[in-house]
Amino acid sequence: GPPFRKVLARAASLRSSEGLVIVVHDITEMRRVEAMRRDFVANVSHELRTPVSVIRANTETVIDSAIEDPESARRFLEAVLRNAERLSRLISDLLDLSRIEAGEYALDVDATPVRALVHRSLEALEAQIEDRDIHAAIDVDPDIEVAADPRALEQVLLNLLDNAVKYTPTGGHVTVRAEGEGDEVRIEVLDDGPGIKPKHRARIFERFYRVDPGRSREMGGTGLGLSITKHLVEAMGGRIGVEPALPRGSLFFVILPAS
Repeated sequence: GPPFRKVLARAASLRSSEGLVIVVHDITEMRRVEAMRRDFVANVSHELRTPVSVIRANTETVIDSAIEDPESARRFLEAVLRNAERLSRLISDLLDLSRIEAGEYALDVDATPVRALVHRSLEALEAQIEDRDIHAAIDVDPDIEVAADPRALEQVLLNLLDNAVKYTPTGGHVTVRAEGEGDEVRIEVLDDGPGIKPKHRARIFERFYRVDPGRSREMGGTGLGLSITKHLVEAMGGRIGVEPALPRGSLFFVILPAS
């Protein structure tokens, strides 16, 4: 049947006759936005609370006892630094997200060669790639260009490749492909990691939605990367999605206008 609507109705009797005037406001969208805002605030509070409490507990331990023991003081301070870095990433992602959502992220769309940006993004992840012995391949024609903001597209590719490298087992494969489809270009990032179950695929681009909360946090993820990626792609007039890669893994695709 038709979708469920929330309405606010007010009734007033007419002095001049027997009738009633009923004014009905459809408040479905307003309530949906309010619920999203409430969830967002709850999620942000939850994400900030953990690193803050770790920083606090470790600092107290150093002040109270570990200051006399350089070896254990160092261990506690490393935990403080790790969690401070996590807070810093979270705040920077939140700022990016709010700027993009408010339309304040100035996009400068121009003819952008895809291969060069893929190359640059992989170079930025070189340490992780070597560390995990991952085989990274680029299958992109040097002539392929999209109408995009180079800085935003680089952030999109970096986010997708960072995830692919993170979730690919040691010795695994990550591939970037691109091909023209009419007046559009489809860019694909494939990995042979554990893949994403269908029930998660529909929600993976939501803010703070995590397939495996413990693992994602442990790996330093803020839960905002894919949401930022989706916003950037859509701001450039494109689309993004995910499908299973065969025989295993995930395939993230971005479709942008060809230049």
